[in-house]
Amino acid sequence: MTEALSPKEVAHVARLARLGLSDTEIDRFTKDLTAVLRHVEDIEKVDTSNVEPTAHPSSLSNVFRQDDLDPSRGIVVTREQILAQAPAVEDNKFKVPPGIG
Repeated sequence: MTEALSPKEVAHVARLARLGLSDTEIDRFTKDLTAVLRHVEDIEKVDTSNVEPTAHPSSLSNVFRQDDLDPSRGIVVTREQILAQAPAVEDNKFKVPPGIG
């Protein structure tokens, strides 16, 4: 079984991650991180030799709907109508001051 992390080890890792932890936080994370490492150790013991590798735990297919324009859902405007309202247009696109966008 994994040994418990020491507060010194947790403080060292916090310093490497540039985290400023209080003594109370170091004590709490010492317990929490030790529990996480022990849980990972338990998971490593599970026999997965007969489990086929997957990229996702469930079989998903594309869940996106077709992006169709539907005039009944609101006002449909053209690019030209939108650009006509812009203060500046260049090459059929909004023109913005330098440094923006």
